[in-house]
Amino acid sequence: MMSKMVRHAALGLAIGCAALQSVHLQAAGPARIVSTSPSITETLFALGLGDRVVGVSAFCRFPPEVLRLPKVGTFLKPDAELIAGLRPDLVVVHELSTGIDRRLISLRIPFVVVDRGTLASVFSSIRQIGAGAGVPARADSLVADIERRLDAVRRAASAAPHPRVLFIIGRNPGTLADLVAVGPGSYINDLIEIAGGTNVLAITGQPEYPRISMETVLRLDPDVIVDTVDMGETEAERRLRQPINERLWSGYGTLTAVKTRRLHAATTDALVVPGPRVVDAAEWVAALLRERSGR
Repeated sequence: MMSKMVRHAALGLAIGCAALQSVHLQAAGPARIVSTSPSITETLFALGLGDRVVGVSAFCRFPPEVLRLPKVGTFLKPDAELIAGLRPDLVVVHELSTGIDRRLISLRIPFVVVDRGTLASVFSSIRQIGAGAGVPARADSLVADIERRLDAVRRAASAAPHPRVLFIIGRNPGTLADLVAVGPGSYINDLIEIAGGTNVLAITGQPEYPRISMETVLRLDPDVIVDTVDMGETEAERRLRQPINERLWSGYGTLTAVKTRRLHAATTDALVVPGPRVVDAAEWVAALLRERSGR
């Protein structure tokens, strides 16, 4: 609680300092915006603010226009000097970006801090960004549209079977060691539920992203396994992961998901970018859960 109060106080100070320099922002909204994460960038473009974005994080890939924009570091470690060099009048930062708020305050650059990845935080972040950029009505409209489309996915999935799902988001490359999976209270867990699945690790007391062993996977024996590791940068690259993943998991033929060929490589990066493409991600999960057996 105290850290949030400090963060909010810092935000107020930063905006207050910037207001002395940039009074026009209150009337027209910021003209030069820097984003420090993929989800923030996608939100800015979804709000129709793409022409104002002058810098993005090194991991931003969507929409394709961002590939030509200057990079300002990663979302965990944005570079304040690179940001300042772009002369922004608004920076949108992720709450996990350590220390950047203090640097932006010292540089007298206004900023907004957005929450991390749950479905609820997708909506709150859209509204925070919309307010900071001077387009709150657009943000409300975007949230309403996303909620409407997610409700359609939820309704379509409600009458179908609810397969038990395991989502793998981390492991040692080329092996099934050091598995990291999706637990409760996370963005992907919300997607699984909307799409009509049951997350096998949505257990009270389980962390959002637990580390698990293959013994745990064998004990849980999920109906569906989704492996998002080594996704690649394009959909074509991601589709190439399917046979590779099948070979990797083939040594565990007693698993229901392996026997029935319901082992899937992720083909959309919307799964790991909690932003306005959440509907695309939910529809992708719903489609694979509707499959009764493999391809």
